Amino acid sequence: MTGLLKKTFFLTIMGIAFFISACATTVVIDEDLSSAEIIQRAQEALDRNRYHAAIQYYEALNERNRNSIDLIITSEYHIAFIKKKKKKYDEAREGLNGVLAYYNTPDEILLPQHFKRLSQIVLQTIDEKDPPKNK
Repeated sequence: MTGLLKKTFFLTIMGIAFFISACATTVVIDEDLSSAEIIQRAQEALDRNRYHAAIQYYEALNERNRNSIDLIITSEYHIAFIKKKKKKYDEAREGLNGVLAYYNTPDEILLPQHFKRLSQIVLQTIDEKDPPKNK
């Protein structure tokens, strides 16, 4: 029985280690992917609850498109939304407030308006679940 327990314990530990390593793997993002393809892959990862991978795709979108405010807002909104899904409310709140800061300019009308409204809605839901701490 002792041998069977050792083998079961070993297999359990190996399974846990495999699961943890699979969750934290780095996604290799082909340099030839278009912005639309990166967004699609990020959404597919998000649909499978692969939050770490989805964030990596959105970070790549952000890094590769520093001259496109629309894509920067897109990536930053989605990263903040994923943080909210992970219940990292302070990080999500910070990211969503960062998105909303883009709209405090005279060029606000030129920006994608749906991310402004979505950020406001998600912030409201975060505040209902986890009210901001007084500082």
